Amino acid sequence: MPNIVEKMTLNYSPNFHSRKRTKSEIKYLIFHYTGMRSDKSAIKKLTDVNSMVSCHYYINKKGQIIQMVPDLYIAWHAGKSFWKNDKNLNKNSIGIEISNPGHDHGYKKFTKKQIETLINLSKKLIKNYSIKRKNILGHSDIAPLRKKDPGENFPWYFLYKKKIGIWHKYVRNKKNQFKILRSETLEKNFFKNLKRFGYSIVFKSNLEKKKIIKVFQMRFRPKRVTGILDLETFNISKTLK
Repeated sequence: MPNIVEKMTLNYSPNFHSRKRTKSEIKYLIFHYTGMRSDKSAIKKLTDVNSMVSCHYYINKKGQIIQMVPDLYIAWHAGKSFWKNDKNLNKNSIGIEISNPGHDHGYKKFTKKQIETLINLSKKLIKNYSIKRKNILGHSDIAPLRKKDPGENFPWYFLYKKKIGIWHKYVRNKKNQFKILRSETLEKNFFKNLKRFGYSIVFKSNLEKKKIIKVFQMRFRPKRVTGILDLETFNISKTLK
């Protein structure tokens, strides 16, 4: 495994909480995409005192790492966020931003170099802070009504095979897999499954409900993201613990 620390550069952001935390407080690893057209514009924003956003690590288009906030300080990457019983996950997470224009600027696949770097960095952080696989999440997982990143092009299954994050245990059955479920009982059970897994399930409209379904599909069924609850989506949710 390459020594990523030796190749890492520093470009510290002024946007972090002054209180230093203990290693034991770090329990989540959160992946983001930058959602900006270039590395230059993304780095400028993440280091601008007026932007009020930052991250611990930035992976640029070439797969190079820039550290922006030291691990034991709280970066401002998660915003208003929820997972299981935790709120505002900045305080106990490490945020990694990966350069990608995102859905608003021509969303692209992440490069091989970016993912190789992400794997090496993630394994180092998982080891250093004893981060559980189920606590490795995307920004959209912890803020499903606000965020789409890292999106359907993010290789969650590939990372799972590298022991980073988790994956569902559903085995695809071609029969009626995309049948739309219109039962209120099944819909309620679907959202119960998501809540049990960790998602915050609070929505006030059909549009917000669709956003949550879409985010779930981006994470666990990225080849077919519709925002519509079908049989396969429901069955995937049942296998998550």
